[in-house]
Amino acid sequence: MKAITIPEFGGPDVLLLDDVKVPEPGAGQVAIDVAYAGANFAEILYRQGLADVPLPFVPGIEVSGRVRALGPGVEGLRVGQPVAALTIVAGGGYAEVVTTAADLVAPLDGHALELGVAAAVPSNSTTAFLALDRVARIEPGESVFVHAAAGGLGSQLGQAARLLGAGRVVGTVGSPAKVETARAFGYDEVVLRGEAAGAGRFDVVVDMVGGAARRLSLDLLAPMGRMIVLGNASGAADEGMPANELWLANRTVSGFNLAAFSAASPAEAGRALRRAVSAAARGDLRVRMESLPLAMAAEAHRRIESGRTTGKLVLEVTPR
Repeated sequence: MKAITIPEFGGPDVLLLDDVKVPEPGAGQVAIDVAYAGANFAEILYRQGLADVPLPFVPGIEVSGRVRALGPGVEGLRVGQPVAALTIVAGGGYAEVVTTAADLVAPLDGHALELGVAAAVPSNSTTAFLALDRVARIEPGESVFVHAAAGGLGSQLGQAARLLGAGRVVGTVGSPAKVETARAFGYDEVVLRGEAAGAGRFDVVVDMVGGAARRLSLDLLAPMGRMIVLGNASGAADEGMPANELWLANRTVSGFNLAAFSAASPAEAGRALRRAVSAAARGDLRVRMESLPLAMAAEAHRRIESGRTTGKLVLEVTPR
């Protein structure tokens, strides 16, 4: 089968469209004929060698498509069924066929959700619900601040906050051109990154940028506020969290990583995935999606790394 592989670590140009062996599902797994694969910052980390993966490696943490085969012990799914799935534990989504745990598969039967849009939901939308509900334990009426509000994850966090009953929801963007785009994703206010310090104090602050945004995020927390770390897109050196300051100011800092959570708690991750798929199908979560052919995976990575994207990029594998 055709797949995008990482034969060596490096820039986008190392990505190679190659022929690889078709995987077979093991016990508790499902094989999926991939229609679309989401493109994410996580796959850039794999490509750069910042995540520990064996080479050659097929990236891809989320897909949509149809069930190809069921491994031993799998119930509740059927061959040919349209699905969205997290392939985040072992990767492999940038390929014509991928396998993943059956718990991490969401049926699309009865959902008015196109496969292209469905591929944009599993990673970001599931993360948004889990980070705000499971980690931040958001309460109705609480205020939420989100960095990178126009990006793939940021676009879902603002809307998920609304669905979970948040009051004031504020986001940052890197340029004036992204302000209106972010507003359409559930934000009451959108401010430029350099002006965020004056936005006020918040019950929940979500940071996937890192660097200077880490310290700013801490400063934006109200008493009893919770900061959720979801990434380090800036690539900056890690920022230490001052434990005594957290103690004296009644603040909390937590991290959430969907890959680690999905590996440790696949059933709960799967429930969150199905919740996200249902919300997107109802129109409660709006997904702004642009697609590129699988062979243009390197271009997708360039766009994500440059910060030029708004919403979500997906790769057309075998669209149908």
